[in-house]
Amino acid sequence: MDICILSRSTQLYSTRSLYMAARRRGHSVTVVDHTQCTLVLEAERPAILYRGGLLPMPDAIIPRIGASVTDLGAAVIHQFDLMGVPSTTGAAALQMVRDKFRCMQVLAQVGIPMPKTLMVGTSDNLLQLVEYMGGLPVVVKQLESTHGEGVSLAFSLPELRQILDAYLYLDDRVIVQEFVAEAQGADIRALVVDGKVVASMRRQAVAGEFRSNLHRGATAVKVALSAHDKALVEEVAAAMDIAVAGVDLLPSARGALVMEVNASPGLEGIEGVTRVNVAGKIVQFLEKQLKVEGSI
Repeated sequence: MDICILSRSTQLYSTRSLYMAARRRGHSVTVVDHTQCTLVLEAERPAILYRGGLLPMPDAIIPRIGASVTDLGAAVIHQFDLMGVPSTTGAAALQMVRDKFRCMQVLAQVGIPMPKTLMVGTSDNLLQLVEYMGGLPVVVKQLESTHGEGVSLAFSLPELRQILDAYLYLDDRVIVQEFVAEAQGADIRALVVDGKVVASMRRQAVAGEFRSNLHRGATAVKVALSAHDKALVEEVAAAMDIAVAGVDLLPSARGALVMEVNASPGLEGIEGVTRVNVAGKIVQFLEKQLKVEGSI
């Protein structure tokens, strides 16, 4: 099988892990920078130009699309779809998951438990906003934040107004969520492949930090999900119609709350902590889609 990994760098851990997993299973692999693709639309003959030539059509693609180029990445995925090439992540699912509020709307529609969430277009009604949230502090997020960037904790009305006004002045879309104090800076990241949880870890923020991103110094340990939480994560993936995803759960007094869904979850932290070859499972998922056998 010829696999194309869409990635902006071969030096990224997740890209390397996927590359090696595919090679170990006997497949040929090419890494293509999706930001350098030229998409050709012609009646019945869609194509992709790359680095001065026609890109050979692979059997399947594995997208690793960064948040800063979501729409471009989705266009490239859709172009491959027009060419009849299957992907581990569809264009529509990528765009839906990257829009945090739209993602939450879909999950709310099927009854998935989550923190109270508001999409905010003005800072004129802060008292009502805070009252609905149950008081301060509250979490403020840009809709397409990643790695904890664009995520702040507001402890006072002036601080909340300052954060909101700064984002809204730049026409950034913003959501406000309740702060779940009992989580104590911890969350659970579960990796889903082919609709099933394949690995999970508990992340703990460093002292004085509420964001549990490993990029911000958080620590992580392997954890086994309860049957309830495992079913919840898999229900989230099904609702978003996404085959490969990271789902973040926030422990709370009312049970696990779905905090976020990630369409291109990093593999380094979870593979290192759990010793699960998640990349290999993603390649096996492609083999299942194309009904091809790997070398091992």
